[in-house]
Amino acid sequence: MSDLEGLYRELIMDHSRDPYGKGDPSALAHTHHELNPSCGDEITLGVTLDDAGRIASLAWDGQGCSISMASASVMSELMEHADRDTALARIGEFREMLRSRGAVEPTEELGDAAAFQGVAKYVMRIKCAMLGWVALEACLRESQAA
Repeated sequence: MSDLEGLYRELIMDHSRDPYGKGDPSALAHTHHELNPSCGDEITLGVTLDDAGRIASLAWDGQGCSISMASASVMSELMEHADRDTALARIGEFREMLRSRGAVEPTEELGDAAAFQGVAKYVMRIKCAMLGWVALEACLRESQAA
């Protein structure tokens, strides 16, 4: 294992043990529940946007493997105060990185989410890593329609 892989593994474990943004999403304006039926991981995420379309509040709750919980934590930290378009762009970049099976390098804008690049090699784990991101995407799409 390279030093970078070891660093990424430690970052994922740190976020799994002490998740950022974990809390009660029920009071937020837009909520969405995601379930990975193949492994049982689940996340309910809520978001409220301010008048300028920036994420004012984001909270999630769930249970699952260290990858799904850490990914939701990293995403929450990365998306703090992001505007809707930027958040949707980051979600797209993260999805592309994971679906590429390692062919697409993470962009600098993904920050610590680059730690999940190794997950791309394991098809069954991609849905775990995407769970919180898909929930946020659904909330942002709902907020656009409102």
